[in-house]
Amino acid sequence: MQAACRRAQTSCSWTQARGMAISVAPPKYAMPGRTFSGKKADQYEWYTAMLAASHTSPLLVLNFLEFRADKLVQLRQDIIQASRRVHKPTPDAPPRPTPTFTAVRSSIFGAALRDYPDLNLDTVTRITEGVTGPVGVLALPTLDPPELSAVLRALDRNFPPRPPKTEQELQAEEAAKRADPHTPGRREKRMRPIRVPEIKLLGAMIDGQMLAPPRLQEVSKLPSLPTLHAQLVGLLSAPASQLTMVLNEASGGKLHRTLQGLQKSLEEQAGGPPA
Repeated sequence: MQAACRRAQTSCSWTQARGMAISVAPPKYAMPGRTFSGKKADQYEWYTAMLAASHTSPLLVLNFLEFRADKLVQLRQDIIQASRRVHKPTPDAPPRPTPTFTAVRSSIFGAALRDYPDLNLDTVTRITEGVTGPVGVLALPTLDPPELSAVLRALDRNFPPRPPKTEQELQAEEAAKRADPHTPGRREKRMRPIRVPEIKLLGAMIDGQMLAPPRLQEVSKLPSLPTLHAQLVGLLSAPASQLTMVLNEASGGKLHRTLQGLQKSLEEQAGGPPA
């Protein structure tokens, strides 16, 4: 089990959701000049480097609940397979880096976000409000919308969002709490709840800015970067090609005939050719 935990870059204690949250608010009791030390300093530098790499390597911020190490290993394999279906390896091309998952310490990660320059902290606060439990970061090799779309589909396929409870279900739970015990005078046998793994996409760090899930979905629907480059080149070259066409027509005599027609129309308006 310990080896499986190391492969998933996570902790076996994730089977129990703890009250952890990402906060970018300033510390309540600020101490000027205070810095992290030891392991916390290493984590802070590591997370800051990850955020800086978001200009070329997008980061998906995920919230995990009720996860075991073996489930995280399986999730990592599914994400790698989804990435390889978009970018199929070829014998001639060098192996392409695969997405990597990292479990982060929420408090240190929040401090790195707070100190990152020119970050839209309002969006970070909005998407992390009320979030508890472990947090992980999934780093993609490059910003490739088709690959991003495949990874998001893999997440939804493995862990579809839980539907909200209906009014009848809420009433049934409330009635069960108020119901009389089956055996009066004896303590009810404690039943361990069935833990269902759940994953929630909080947002994504792309090009140094945090995007909420709706904006991230819009990015995933874009074409690939080579296609976008070709479209941009086509837009930029369109005016130049039109100017070239006009000049070619002028060199073929059309401009001369156009000027002759203009001269004739002016002469007719003046009542005859000038003396």
